[in-house]
Amino acid sequence: MDVLLQQIINGLVLGSMYALVALGYTMVYGIIGLINFAHGDVLMVGALTSWTIISWAREASPGMPGWAVLALAALISMGVCAVLNFSIEKLAYKPLRTSPRLAPLITAIGMSILLQTLAMIIWKPNPKSYPTLLPSEPFNLGGAVISPTQVTILATTAIVLSLLMFIVNKTNLGRAMRATAENPRVAALMGIKPDVVISATFVIGAMLAAIAGIMWASNYGTVQHSMGFMPGLKAFVAAVFGGIGNLAGAVVGGIALGLIESLGAGYLGPLTGGFLGSQYSDIFAFIVLAIVLTLRPSGLLGERVADRA
Repeated sequence: MDVLLQQIINGLVLGSMYALVALGYTMVYGIIGLINFAHGDVLMVGALTSWTIISWAREASPGMPGWAVLALAALISMGVCAVLNFSIEKLAYKPLRTSPRLAPLITAIGMSILLQTLAMIIWKPNPKSYPTLLPSEPFNLGGAVISPTQVTILATTAIVLSLLMFIVNKTNLGRAMRATAENPRVAALMGIKPDVVISATFVIGAMLAAIAGIMWASNYGTVQHSMGFMPGLKAFVAAVFGGIGNLAGAVVGGIALGLIESLGAGYLGPLTGGFLGSQYSDIFAFIVLAIVLTLRPSGLLGERVADRA
């Protein structure tokens, strides 16, 4: 029972990070029908930027509390990623909006490679240790343990998701997003500026990715230029799993995928008699993708136009 509870906790933490990244995929897809495969690398830029800011802050002000250093790094990283994604949309995707679907897809893959290469040049290819800024003493929860970092990840995810849902459902920007997703031409006739809405969507997605990148680095304790590839790919699977274009589906898909992967990693070895270990946990994301595309291509909650944002 203790092992099961521990794997559930780990799965919720992992799924929370997937959900934040999956929301970026599904928001962009919901409005312009683009799968932004460079999104995972925006996560990587956010994590590496925060590592730089943390290193600088600890040298400049050694007495600054860890939570304050982390908050400062998060704010600056979100700003950097927002500018980066805004620029990517304007330079790489906007000129291709009327092109065949394959053109922006290839461009997105090219942007992913470009971002990884630039990060490797700027931060060097070697992995870097990510400092622990929060207390390290874990809490005991029914026989399982949960660290302050994991508690912070869960709490931050809940707050961010609640704020995003409020923006999408209760604000003028959210209404403009939904209108643009429904029909950009009609939205423009109503006074909405689709270009502004699309840019805002990329900016919000980038900020979510930056937060997820910091969470990922804090949870695993390391950063490097290629760290965004697998989380980005799995978050895309989560978005498809939940119903791409559906905000609630992205959250459900992310949490579900995190739980499946964590439970699989915990029980794969015993179930296969040691033939397969936890190092094969990545296969679950792609098994889920294959099953979903075969049995329910629209995802668990389906793609609902009204929820696209």
